[in-house]
Amino acid sequence: MEKSGESEERTRDRVLAAVLESGPVSAAELGSLLGFTPAAVRRHLDGLERLGLIEVKPVKSARAGAGRPARRYVLSRSGQARLGNDYLDIANQALAELARLGGAAAIEAFAKRRFDDMEARYRPVVEAAGTSVEARAVALAEALSEDGFVASTANVGQGSPHMPAMLSVQLCQGHCPIRDLASEYPTFCDSETDVFARLLGVDVRRLSTLASGGHVCTTHIPVGRARKQEVSIHQQERP
Repeated sequence: MEKSGESEERTRDRVLAAVLESGPVSAAELGSLLGFTPAAVRRHLDGLERLGLIEVKPVKSARAGAGRPARRYVLSRSGQARLGNDYLDIANQALAELARLGGAAAIEAFAKRRFDDMEARYRPVVEAAGTSVEARAVALAEALSEDGFVASTANVGQGSPHMPAMLSVQLCQGHCPIRDLASEYPTFCDSETDVFARLLGVDVRRLSTLASGGHVCTTHIPVGRARKQEVSIHQQERP
């Protein structure tokens, strides 16, 4: 329930701040977080969307069913300006203090802990896809999209005369909730890349990141060597 006597504008600012802190976030998650009724959450989200302060990130979800992408909300650039980037400033100040007290190693340890949780949550999903690197990459993209990263995969090198050695997959992420922090502390991107490599079982390479000014985060995933090994194993198993 909304607090009695709280102004409409103040309540809307609370919703906006919650989207910044928790986004990408669903309306149901916001209602639970703030103690608002579904109708109240929807009213404020619709208002913020009309003002251009938040954006909807449609995310494909197996639970949502075909043709029904899950709707998750993130701040727009206008929304960030509305809040004056206060939360980003606080986060940057906290990390700067952490770096002052513990040096670069402390920031790296913090980033690693953050992405250890991602790896633990994604591993069962990726491993359920089997041993194929391509299939595991697709599963990873789906898990990332569930978390609002708007991820997709594309096969590369299929027309190469050197197939299958040149085969690869490009994993793209269209949204990053910590883009501005990662711009200041690239170790966040490095830690995420390391997680991808461990989950997929191959060395991967970042081609571009939102944090460095790219339109998307793009990760190169080589699959040709793994495909060649699979073919060799199958040939050895033949009688």
